[in-house]
Amino acid sequence: MEPLLPESNSPVLAELSAEIFRKSGELKASLPSQVVRGEVANLVQEMNSYYSNLIEGHKTLPREIETALQQNIEVTADDKRNRRMHTAHIAAEQEMRDMLRECPDTDLYHVNFITGLHEKFYSNLPEEEWYTMSKTEQRYEIIPGELRDYNVDVGRHTPPDHSTLQDFLNRYCKFYSSGRILKTNRLIAIAAAHHRLAWIHPFGDGNGRVARLHSQACLVQEEVDGDGLWTLSRGLARSKVEYYSLLQSADRQRTSDYDGRGNLSDQALSRFCEFLLKQMLDQIEFMVGMIAPQNLLQRIEQYLRIVRIDLKPRQVENFSRLLKALCLEGEIARGQLTHILDLKSTAVREVIRAGLSDGIISTSSERGPIKIAFPNKVVEYYFPLLFADLPVDP
Repeated sequence: MEPLLPESNSPVLAELSAEIFRKSGELKASLPSQVVRGEVANLVQEMNSYYSNLIEGHKTLPREIETALQQNIEVTADDKRNRRMHTAHIAAEQEMRDMLRECPDTDLYHVNFITGLHEKFYSNLPEEEWYTMSKTEQRYEIIPGELRDYNVDVGRHTPPDHSTLQDFLNRYCKFYSSGRILKTNRLIAIAAAHHRLAWIHPFGDGNGRVARLHSQACLVQEEVDGDGLWTLSRGLARSKVEYYSLLQSADRQRTSDYDGRGNLSDQALSRFCEFLLKQMLDQIEFMVGMIAPQNLLQRIEQYLRIVRIDLKPRQVENFSRLLKALCLEGEIARGQLTHILDLKSTAVREVIRAGLSDGIISTSSERGPIKIAFPNKVVEYYFPLLFADLPVDP
């Protein structure tokens, strides 16, 4: 699977890497409040699950899940399965993030971390999902966190024999965990590692999800994920045909003596890395525009004044002041709201009750501070295009 880091097109890849580092810092600074960043990050986690599962042919919009639950609508077996995939992905990502907070220096390229991601995802699914089918309709068992013990074909690519998986993963870890990879090349290495992990195809199923979760973990460790404010999977789902095409292209052997010195094509790996870095940059820039305070406050105002025709003018005015203050400051003690809303304490309590009932604000306790909330009903107005209703290829 050599080369593991492309030599072709180095100036372009280096320039993209530098811009990603710069833009990720701009993204994090876009929302000064850590509390609000946390609320948006929760949305992005749902978005990451939605798009990663969409790439695999499973489509479950969060608002559809909420509507079905609220209205007690009978759902199909496929809908139930898609919902399980959605919640399993969110749980696996949360466990991964919790672990990185506790152990930030974890070796993310070690086989134990990679198998751990697989185990986290599948352990959140019922055992009836622990299998895969070959093209000849042969059923193979999947054990969460275990490497496959059978051979597979993936399109035109034949991954390594199952008996050699440990050797390939050891080489993968030894190279990408090496301190010899310069900081300026770390993002390029993440992109290259994404392909090489897919090329090894260590599991019977779930390899795509694990590769994307792994890349997200690496971005967290490199401190370019903006505290969870963007996700690579959105870009990959929106460019799925190109994503798969370049993944497949990077599987091929080198074409000439000018195509690197490894077994596989250096130029094809470079093109894949360029694509992945451009997707990272595109998604960061998308979220910068999405959460810029002036843009977000304007969309909140439009939601209250145009969409919420059920609200009285005075309610619109009170909610507008409250939500704008919360968006900028994060949490606000209840006692401070009399000044912000310019109301007496009894009227402030009524605004709080109405906001909590409506779901647009939240609190951790009966007398605790107030913070902004993003229920599914407001997401498409506050954050348009966050969850694009894309077509699904089975």
